[in-house]
Order: sequence, then structure tokens, then C-alpha cells
Amino acid sequence: MTQRAADLALAAEIAGNAATIAMGHFGGRGRSWAKADGSPVSEADMAVNAYLKGVIAAARPDDGWLSEECADTATRLDKRRLWVVDPIDGTRDFLRGRSGWAVSVALVEDGAVQVAVLAAPAQQRLYAASAGEGATLNGRRLQVSSLATLEGVRLPIDPPNLNASFWPSPWPGTAVAKPNSLALRMAMLAADEADAWMEGRSVAEWDVAAASLILIEAGGTVTDRHGAPLRFNQPQPLVHGLAAATPALHAEVLGRLDHALKALAARRRAVA
Repeated sequence: MTQRAADLALAAEIAGNAATIAMGHFGGRGRSWAKADGSPVSEADMAVNAYLKGVIAAARPDDGWLSEECADTATRLDKRRLWVVDPIDGTRDFLRGRSGWAVSVALVEDGAVQVAVLAAPAQQRLYAASAGEGATLNGRRLQVSSLATLEGVRLPIDPPNLNASFWPSPWPGTAVAKPNSLALRMAMLAADEADAWMEGRSVAEWDVAAASLILIEAGGTVTDRHGAPLRFNQPQPLVHGLAAATPALHAEVLGRLDHALKALAARRRAVA
């Protein structure tokens, strides 16, 4: 077995085990509280984090570690290989008993994701990808949609936002399911359940590391809001906005995101 195959097997095994741990708390079982930034965290987040960190430290002691539920340290910057983990991406859905959450595990080498697993046990789904070798959902090969124009585009957003005034024009398509997990929104594109997704805010690397590789390996395109490829293990572990889409739509989606961000910035200046 190659090192890459061994890493993927490890990621799939531990993500599956972590999902089982999380399901033991699912549906309101266990304590939750607010972090300093107001976002929720629960006993399940911490239990999954402790499990993943312990197993990875034992199995890959020379690799770095970055997780939403651990204090970040600069030591990871000296590592060629870094595990980027979100123990429960979509904690709000998790706490509400909804299915839109996942355990996200990615292995980054020299800034690029090489192995990715998303375990969404409440949906009975396991996404996996290895760089250059494709992506799967429950073992089935994934391929993004062939949609070539915006007409009929499917977006995982709130329905009223299809017609929001900050777009250059209304989206000529439909709003589909919008899980709380950012990773699962991107995975919907990989599974041909959506065609485009955008995020204007900066998001943490752990929110999108695994999902970005799954989408790319399914034939999709994802960049930051400036059109640059995503790079990970940055000193400040943030991705500055996202434009994700089928290859034919990406440039137009990126342009619409840029228009919206400029329109919103102009509104804020006018109010100020």
C-alpha cells in the first residue's frame, strides 16, 4: 500500500469512528455552550476532537495538526504534512437534531490537500477523495453536473437570496437544501445536487479543506473570492471568500460574487 492510500484509509477509518462518537451525542444529548465569538460548541465537538487528535498523534507523530477545537500554534508552519480537522462542521444543525453536519478530515502536504474525508452519519454518507484519483460518495464515483449556463442553476442558499438586490440580476435557478455545514454545501456540488455556491466571508481552513478536494476530484472548480486557488497551512488559517461551481460556470459565479461584495461594501460606506 502506498503512503497516500494508507493516509486515505486512516482518514476514512477515523472519520467513521468519530462520526459514531458524535452520533452518541446527537439530538440534544450532552452539554453545549457559546465560544467567545458566539458560535456554538458542544461536548460532542470536544469528544470527537480528542479522539481524532489522539489517533493522529499516535499514527502520524511527525505530522502537524490544525483543528477548530484546539488552540493554534505556529509549530504547524514547519510541517510539510498537516492534518486539518473540523470535529463537527455544522454544529448548529447538530444541536438542533438536523442532518446538515459532518466530521471533516483532510491531509495537507506543502499547502495542497492530498487526502479528504467527510463523514455525515445523519445522512448516512461518507465522501472521500485522494488527489489525482477522484472522489466517491459511499464508494460511488462522483462527477459534477454538466450545466453550462446559469439557466436552471441550483444553489444551496436561502430562497429569498436568489433575488437579493446585491446581485447584478436575480439568479435564474432554484434554491436547494442548505446544510449548516459549509463542507456539505460544497460536497453537494460534487454529488451533482447543486451547481454553484459562494461565500463572501473569510472562512477557516478547517471548514473547507476536505470538501475542496472532494469537489475538485469530482471535476468542479473552487477558488477564493479573488479567483486564486486555495492554499492551506497559512500563517493565518483563513480562506478569503469562496466561489465554487462547475467549470463552465465558475467565471460567471466569481463575477457575480465580486459584484455582490462591492455592492454590499458600498452600502456599508453609505450608512457609515
